[in-house]
Amino acid sequence: MQLYNSLTRQLQSVRPRNGRLSLYVCGITPYDVTHLGHAFTYTMFDVLRRYLEWQGVAVTHIQNVTDVDDDMVRKSRERGVSISELTRINVDWFNDDMRALGVLPPHHTPYASAAMPQIIELIDALLRRGNAYTAAGAVYFDVSSFPAYGRLSRLPREHMLAEAHRQRLRAGPRDPLDFLLWQEEAGGEPAWDAPWGRGRPGWHIECSAMAIAAAGPSLDLHGGGHDLIFPHHESEIAQSESATGIAPYVHGWMHTGMIRYQGEKMSKSLGNLVLVKDLLRDHHPDAIRLSLLGIHYRDSQEWTAGELMTADQAAARLATALRHRDAAGAGPEVEAAPWLERFWAALAADLDTPRAVRALLELAGEVLRGAGRNTTAARAGLREAAQVLGLRGAA
Repeated sequence: MQLYNSLTRQLQSVRPRNGRLSLYVCGITPYDVTHLGHAFTYTMFDVLRRYLEWQGVAVTHIQNVTDVDDDMVRKSRERGVSISELTRINVDWFNDDMRALGVLPPHHTPYASAAMPQIIELIDALLRRGNAYTAAGAVYFDVSSFPAYGRLSRLPREHMLAEAHRQRLRAGPRDPLDFLLWQEEAGGEPAWDAPWGRGRPGWHIECSAMAIAAAGPSLDLHGGGHDLIFPHHESEIAQSESATGIAPYVHGWMHTGMIRYQGEKMSKSLGNLVLVKDLLRDHHPDAIRLSLLGIHYRDSQEWTAGELMTADQAAARLATALRHRDAAGAGPEVEAAPWLERFWAALAADLDTPRAVRALLELAGEVLRGAGRNTTAARAGLREAAQVLGLRGAA
């Protein structure tokens, strides 16, 4: 299989090590509910995992929960609930939505709040190696100590500064791009004891610590939404490779595009959300998955309700084909190989789900047109392919 590596900007072969592969996917910050943009990202990684496992690869899927974060503090205050309760409510909601969509649960789900020993150990290593410095009770990563900073995003310095400003990231005292590893304790916020002072971690160091603890200092695949490339994943590379001395931190970076709605990226901050729970009231989970799989994972696309209505029809046609029955030997066998070859080739070529879905639905149509012919083998192939796409009609 080949996947596009966001770092090299080239297709590269996915190479499991001794038949095993680590996959770290940046998870949710549970300060609000699940929207279709989340569903797009996690459905794509779900299909990747299913395809690799179909090939016989032992995938270790790690997906964190960022429950220590500025947004968590803000939202808990707005709603008048504790951060732990806010986390529980929204993680349960997310898990229910993902389960309904047929997304496989990760093998490991580390929480940032439970990873403080690993986070503190990583920051301590950065301080000892001279890659970080303390200032007024906080700890910052010294970007000048890692000359390759920016190689993932390939953004000019002025663009990185503008993006950091847009995201309201705290600037370092030596260089505005120096990012926060640990911030000093503030009243009413969660805090932990550390050698350099009581406080809580910055966003980026949490993922590095959780990923390294779960899979070691070098990951096979790591990814999330395209909007995480800078500064989050850029900073992960810098701090992880600096702290461990091992490069590359990640062998393959995979990033999904953004689902747009009403002309903007779908996001909590903009409030232009299409909620999975709302869609599930009126549409079969397979229809929602098919509407998402009709978009290539690297593309950003405007979402419309009309596409979901088309996917409803496709899901119904697929389910009918899978239930189709012809007596064995009643006629010539429906030849499924041309469609199945296209299906598997599409997934092997940078997880081209739109092309795979087209082949799958064309095969379903061929099964339904198979009156008087033996469709047993064709239906078996159709079911296997549909299961790799995580479609419940194939269960």
